[in-house]
Amino acid sequence: MGDIEIRDDRAGGCLEAIGGGEVVGHIEYFVLESPERALVPVHTIVEPAHEGKGIAGSLARELYAIAGREGIPVAPLCPYVVKWAERHPDEAPATDPELLRAAKEWLVAHPDRF
Repeated sequence: MGDIEIRDDRAGGCLEAIGGGEVVGHIEYFVLESPERALVPVHTIVEPAHEGKGIAGSLARELYAIAGREGIPVAPLCPYVVKWAERHPDEAPATDPELLRAAKEWLVAHPDRF
């Protein structure tokens, strides 16, 4: 995959993959506060020239690792992250359906965010 650095821009709601000095992919996410704190990935985007190199998977893995270090769940709304989590149940604990519902409601209530 080459030298890819992953950087968490929490304030900007973006987990970025940096390669060769440029952003080659990212996951847009938000932090849900209620009913409990959770990371909610909404979109995973990899630049076309960098597709097929495992960047999206590395981003998903790091998002779950960050959540694990913070002791909070991930409530994935991004279809890619949902599929990645299904393929990696050892790294991506299942999400409480109530938490997913709350994340979807937050997204509907903040359409300007994504």
